[in-house]
Amino acid sequence: MANLKEVRTRIASVSSTQQITSAMKMVSAAKFRRAQNAIIGMRPYAAQLDEIVSDIDTGGEVLTPYHAVRPLRNVLLVVVTSNKGLCGAFNSNVIKQAAARIEYYKTQLPQDGELRVLSIGKKSSEILARRNDITLAVNDELLDGASFDAVASVADSIMTAFAAKEIDRVEVVYNQFKNSLSQVLSTDQLLPVVPGKEVQSRNAGAMRNDYIYEPSQDEIVRSMVPLMLRSTFYRMVLDSLASEHGARMTAMQKATDNATELLKDLRLSYNKARQAAITNEIIEIVSGSEALKG
Repeated sequence: MANLKEVRTRIASVSSTQQITSAMKMVSAAKFRRAQNAIIGMRPYAAQLDEIVSDIDTGGEVLTPYHAVRPLRNVLLVVVTSNKGLCGAFNSNVIKQAAARIEYYKTQLPQDGELRVLSIGKKSSEILARRNDITLAVNDELLDGASFDAVASVADSIMTAFAAKEIDRVEVVYNQFKNSLSQVLSTDQLLPVVPGKEVQSRNAGAMRNDYIYEPSQDEIVRSMVPLMLRSTFYRMVLDSLASEHGARMTAMQKATDNATELLKDLRLSYNKARQAAITNEIIEIVSGSEALKG
């Protein structure tokens, strides 16, 4: 059994860790609430905009440069993680999925093709920077404020490169927010634009809506598709932020609970050791007293 000094030292260490994890949990809870409200407010707008654009372009009669499907030669993979750790498997799951997609495209692209990776988040940037088989770009500062203007600027640069035929496909690997306890690892195609599954299933076998467009259908689609892409990319970033804070809040709650259980065991061990020391002292006193009597 450990002596009293060692147990006291461990109790103090675990108590300090418990205070830190409890404080981090409260901070993450406050950030999670704001991020959750942001993504919940953004999702209906992004979904409705996607549905409207898909409904207008149901028959493929009106196309934009962002609808062009080309043979794969240059691919951009956007990886969204976090700038900080202590959030469980949040970052490692995204990094593993990104590594799997990189290996997949290495077998699909021609010899003169190029695989570009845009890393958003220091955790993925640190890992991907070690690879020499990709062209890596980093934008970790995007997560600091995560304003719509900043995210839309990055989306515009991606759309410009795609329209200029510098990129043939864009995929985003991120964690989609479900609730504070779970996230869904997702790999979504951003470009070229394809109708959503919900819209496809809704339009399958159904009569096409006959609208009168003002201005023309072509002008409406060309103005709305860039807006849809910006909002979709912004939704992905908000999804990742909400998932990050939810994962960190859950991880810190579990760490605090584990520290509480460990403290109970340490205090029990401390009481046992103290009782054993007191018993030994009593035995020594009684033994000495008996020896003096003899």
